[in-house]
Amino acid sequence: MATLLSGIPLRDKIKEELATVAASMEGAVPSLAIIQVGSDEASSAYIKGKIKFGHDIGVTVAYHQILESAREEEVVTLIRRLNADPEVGGIIVQLPLPAQMNRSLIIEMIDPDKDVDGLHSVNVKKLVTNDPSGIMPATTRGILSLLDFYDIPLKGARALVIGRSDLVGKPTALALLNRDATVTIAHHLSSDLSALCKEAEIIITATGVPGLIDKSHVKEGHVIIDVGITRLEGTLAGDVAAEEISDIVKAYSPVPGGVGPLTIASLFQNLLRKYNGGISGN
Repeated sequence: MATLLSGIPLRDKIKEELATVAASMEGAVPSLAIIQVGSDEASSAYIKGKIKFGHDIGVTVAYHQILESAREEEVVTLIRRLNADPEVGGIIVQLPLPAQMNRSLIIEMIDPDKDVDGLHSVNVKKLVTNDPSGIMPATTRGILSLLDFYDIPLKGARALVIGRSDLVGKPTALALLNRDATVTIAHHLSSDLSALCKEAEIIITATGVPGLIDKSHVKEGHVIIDVGITRLEGTLAGDVAAEEISDIVKAYSPVPGGVGPLTIASLFQNLLRKYNGGISGN
């Protein structure tokens, strides 16, 4: 039976450490500002989770909701105000944005030092050049932290990243390269995905295609990190058909309860990174 790579124990450990850091800080604890344009249900649920986590560790989370019909300039003006506020340590623009807004322009308006999502071009370049002063995207950081927590070595390992998004796939591939893994990038349209999977030792999948990875894609010894998440008939499904692969592979992360709990924790690690001392994770 495969080892279940639950993210909950590490999430709880990080939460405790961050709470200790926040409580020991002299002066004001940096706050997190979240900007949401519109009222997308899934986005609102994620925001509630971030607000609760912040409350649990003693960090103020300021929620700014803007009408979906708003003009781009309204978001930019708010970001400029938050950039100038010394009490704000991090700024998140909750994605997705309405069609009338230029996502790249808005992300680029965030002070790179407050870009706790790690999406600003300055932080992307630092990830490309393996500059440790950059801010790593939270999901990518969570993936690496999960692998480290379960003592899964990356140096020299053959890793396959399935997914090419700017949010998960691309930064995760870069981060793995920076940790000396040998990385292949694929996606749900790649030809002979099964063969690519079987060449790898570690598979990280983030496509949002439920059941994409089944028993025909895996072999003994595989470590599989499932970052895909889709809501099907009121339940959450990952990219991996867990019931098919659980008796074959060495280890896999569940959905829910794997990388998901670590994404929010990693976000707050990014927020408090200058003060974190010995906080777990990368």
